[in-house]
Amino acid sequence: MNQANEKLRLFRERMNACFIGKSEVTDRILCCFLAGGHVLLEDVPGVGKTTLASMFASLSGLSFGRIQFTPDTMPTDVTGLFVYDHRTGRFTYREGGIMKHIVLADELNRTAPKTQAALLEAMAEGKVSVDTEVFALPQPFMVIATQNPLGFTGTYPLPEAQLDRFMMRLSIGYPAGEAELEIARKHMNGSLEMQPDPVLSADELMALRDEVKKVTCKDTVLSYIRQIVEETRKDPDLALGVSTRGMIQLTLASRARAFLNGRDYVTPDDVKDLVLPVFSHRVALTTEGKLQQKDVGSLLRSIVLKVKVPME
Repeated sequence: MNQANEKLRLFRERMNACFIGKSEVTDRILCCFLAGGHVLLEDVPGVGKTTLASMFASLSGLSFGRIQFTPDTMPTDVTGLFVYDHRTGRFTYREGGIMKHIVLADELNRTAPKTQAALLEAMAEGKVSVDTEVFALPQPFMVIATQNPLGFTGTYPLPEAQLDRFMMRLSIGYPAGEAELEIARKHMNGSLEMQPDPVLSADELMALRDEVKKVTCKDTVLSYIRQIVEETRKDPDLALGVSTRGMIQLTLASRARAFLNGRDYVTPDDVKDLVLPVFSHRVALTTEGKLQQKDVGSLLRSIVLKVKVPME
């Protein structure tokens, strides 16, 4: 696995060179991929959500598909459909946009709930059902969905049960001053790689996923995660706490982070680093909390500080 690990290091290096100044975001997306999860990128237009997803797919060397969601996008645009072939007199399956290794679900909250549900059901089950036929999604598989913040014209908020299908919700944010200047310079002189050459193969990526599964999480650390989850359910400002799925997703993501940091075991620091991106979309404020303009991120940080860190 040494050669694959070296390629993984090169992948991270190339990713950060292509997407400047956001190494934390790119590493977290890689964590999701290695843990078998999906990512929701939520941010204002123009900060590079689509570019980030495209570059990740290019460097991974996997097939890439993009579904541009609009109010008139249909579920069959996602799953595919059977069409009648006049030459053969038979119905043949025409693939939908989801039948790729890496799928960019662009502006997911601009499409109707029925179409959103078709995508999220396929994400959860790893397959699509069209009429009476079932088609497995290619492996490895990951959805990188983007959405603009709620309140923008023509958006349909994702229900909590559907948000729970994403391992992490991330925000890219505006680049820092010098990084933004470097991006502008590279765009002007044409040196910014938009379609970089692949670094890893599908087999190597699947092997890396298998290595992540070997990372151990001691019972003390698992209990630590469980206590954080329990505190989200007790917090008076939260109407909805973290689900069991959320606890499992944090554990899987923490194993991937440990692997990226060269360890075969999870530490409390792995957990603490990922609580916000994994839990922020899984909790909901009470009505009173909303009126008081409470911040979910601040609440989660205070919960983490409240829970005793186990001795390693």
